[in-house]
Amino acid sequence: MRKQPLKSAIAMHVREHASIYLFTVVLFLMGVIFGAIVVNSLNFSQKQDLYYYLAQFFGQVSKGQFASANDMFQQSYFHNLKYVGFMWVLGISIVGLPLILILLFLKGVVVGFTVGFLVNQMGWQGFLLSFVSVMPQNFIVIPAFIVMGTVSVSFSLKMVRNQFMKRMHEPIFPMIMRYTFVMAVISASLLASASLEAYVSPIVMKQVIQLMSK
Repeated sequence: MRKQPLKSAIAMHVREHASIYLFTVVLFLMGVIFGAIVVNSLNFSQKQDLYYYLAQFFGQVSKGQFASANDMFQQSYFHNLKYVGFMWVLGISIVGLPLILILLFLKGVVVGFTVGFLVNQMGWQGFLLSFVSVMPQNFIVIPAFIVMGTVSVSFSLKMVRNQFMKRMHEPIFPMIMRYTFVMAVISASLLASASLEAYVSPIVMKQVIQLMSK
């Protein structure tokens, strides 16, 4: 009985904010494309330097010489938590609206550059490595960031309307409670992405690197 109202609430939320979701998704994809273009703009020396450090890292991974899973979990989780927490604060601040969009764009740039560089330097092997090392956690992180960004933009726009438009003000406290609830749900989902990055990706990546080196 509870699942149906939840599904209905999610469907209603998506319908009400469809235009903002479309905008944030397109903005993120533009960041991905820009990140991939940046890879091609690097000169040969810059690519060689980056690939040298990358090869060292892969060498350490193949030997099992990477940070402990618990340390990686904490680092991944708190890094992403700070990111969405910053979006939450920017949404409340009203004036932070442009920065929310910039954060989404930059996230896309990072993903596009990482995958693009691996593919550029290593071909299909780079694509395989990016699939096992970058994509698993990002299947959770990217939707979480897009949802948080959309909700933050929507909340900021509502605050602007409440402050500057001459109409009956919507109660602020319920809005903040709903906004905070979304933040809490997204924070919980980031636990899953951090678990993948810390406990699953290194093992799979080690196996793939060892397989490629044979």
